[in-house]
Amino acid sequence: MHFVLCTAYFAVLLVLAMYGLHRSHLVLTVLGNGRKLRALKEGVPALASEGIGERGELPHVTIQLPLYNEATVAGRLLDHVAAVEWPRSRLEIQVLDDSTDETRALVRLKVEELRERGLDVVYIHRVDRTGFKAGALDHGLKVAKGELVAIFDADFLPQPDFLRAVVPHFMVDPRVGMVQARWGHLNREHSILTRTQALMLDGHHLVENRARSAAGWLFNFSGTGGIWRKVAIADAGGWEHDTLTEDLDLSYRAQMAGWRFVYRENVVTPAELPEDISAFRAQQFRWAKGTVQTARKLLSRVVHADLSPMQRVEAFFHLTPHFAYPLMVFLSVLLLPALLLMPATNVRTMLMVDLPLVIGTTGSLAAFYCMAEAAQGRSRWGALRQLPALLALGAGLAPHLSKAVWEGLHSMAGEFVRTPKKGTLQGRYRAAADLPMIETALCLVSAGSTAASIETGHWFATPFAMLFAFGYGYVAFFVASEQLARRKAQPLAASPGEGEQPAAPSEQELAA
Repeated sequence: MHFVLCTAYFAVLLVLAMYGLHRSHLVLTVLGNGRKLRALKEGVPALASEGIGERGELPHVTIQLPLYNEATVAGRLLDHVAAVEWPRSRLEIQVLDDSTDETRALVRLKVEELRERGLDVVYIHRVDRTGFKAGALDHGLKVAKGELVAIFDADFLPQPDFLRAVVPHFMVDPRVGMVQARWGHLNREHSILTRTQALMLDGHHLVENRARSAAGWLFNFSGTGGIWRKVAIADAGGWEHDTLTEDLDLSYRAQMAGWRFVYRENVVTPAELPEDISAFRAQQFRWAKGTVQTARKLLSRVVHADLSPMQRVEAFFHLTPHFAYPLMVFLSVLLLPALLLMPATNVRTMLMVDLPLVIGTTGSLAAFYCMAEAAQGRSRWGALRQLPALLALGAGLAPHLSKAVWEGLHSMAGEFVRTPKKGTLQGRYRAAADLPMIETALCLVSAGSTAASIETGHWFATPFAMLFAFGYGYVAFFVASEQLARRKAQPLAASPGEGEQPAAPSEQELAA
């Protein structure tokens, strides 16, 4: 029994350490490509704002805005898109509205207002949501006028110089198929949850994307805040909706078809982070399930594609990170019996075996997120202070995302559940979720592991057990609080009259 426990325990740690070492490799890749990254950051010369309307060679651009019941943010989005600097004769705005609530009326009024101001705005409403977001984008693409297509989700705020900054990449290189900008965070400082989310996303954008872009590896369009060459979408087979991460799926197919992607870290599009843990969990569930589905769909193609060995290796790590979540749950369950049955190791053994594993799993995270903070001029110390919360949140999400991994392995497609946006609404749209019974049980188990690690002298296990206990407890407490508040308020909800604030979406619309 001791041998089986020891083997399973260290096997899980080694796999997690392997993903940790991969993060370290990304950090080293960024450090080793400083010159190339500076060139990518500077980009090609932006188009001068003076005389922009007289430049006959400018491409026609379509901006697609996929919406679904976004009454709190749709007007703000359209105001920002209307301020984007581009010749009116070469700009089309497509409002792809699949809404079933009052968003339709609000958006129609806004579209008419923008048309009166001389903008070419097209309102497209589908009778059904076939294909969800991917289906809406594909539907609009069939009638889009632009040779370039920019996409913004409802909670994003495109800046006036967005097109002037990114379009030149397409003009100087005919093989550029997509340019991705960095996400900013409107409500970073709202709470510890939003600060942790911001750090997680900054790690993706300012380490992962920078490393992959500089090294010539495959990276992905993030679903919003980017711009495509329309012919590249068609050449890759178009938008497909057999996964929940249509953006990742299309990105890989386009790059395997020979199109080049560009990442612009200094072109930032601010967006809203979920402020409720239930909404954040629903978002992460969709991303995790969709990424696993995309791995099922494309990994075999990646193996046989005309790619370098490093491109294949990096694609494997890019498409499989969510498998770490079931391993984390397994580790937290395994920890208690391991602590009770395995004798405490001496200091020398801990230094030789446990310490390298600790550094491999957490030290790489520290370097990864310190680099993300430093890249935007923020304090590395801020990342280190935030790291325990990030680790705890990752652990707390692990049971729910393990379910997402399981579903992604066993089914393709599924319902695309949007993330609720607060926008300018003073109240909140609360996402529906089941009460966190599994997280509560795991919190109690991890609390027992914490006590056992102290009692048995397994000192290196104590902080990990505490992080698991805190993470499970944090998620369980706030999900339960939000769901009880939502259910209490639900009988009071009523359909809004004209001019009133919109009521919270139904449980069916938001259920994760």
